[in-house]
Amino acid sequence: MLGRLHHVALDCPDPQALANFYSRLLELPVTYSSDDWVVVSTSSQASGLAFQRAPDHRPPSWPDPAIPQQFHLDVMVEDVAAATPRVLAMGATKLQGDVFADPAGHPFCLIKRPGWADPIPDDDADGPPQPASTSPADAMDEP
Repeated sequence: MLGRLHHVALDCPDPQALANFYSRLLELPVTYSSDDWVVVSTSSQASGLAFQRAPDHRPPSWPDPAIPQQFHLDVMVEDVAAATPRVLAMGATKLQGDVFADPAGHPFCLIKRPGWADPIPDDDADGPPQPASTSPADAMDEP
């Protein structure tokens, strides 16, 4: 093995706000936070999504290629129609079909959970999960 995925990093103007959005969407805690770098993951020792401050960030204009999508996430859900209003209430914007934009303009798709994946529990939580406990030594390992 040459390497292993650490984080998928998204440039954005406000890392904390975008991390909070994905924390709620994926029901994962924020496991590291600084002014310019915030991580959402299952724990402080796991790979996850990282959000990096980019003051001059230009949101993608999907599907217009003028500013390409740059990346997108597929988020599996049990029922796309039921998940749509919940995602919109969290701050997403509907683009087209099952494609949405997060609050910083990054596109993501809601997809029906494939049969091989474990069922997704519907906790219908009111807020983001609580952060995983981290020691100061763990925090020094970021980003």
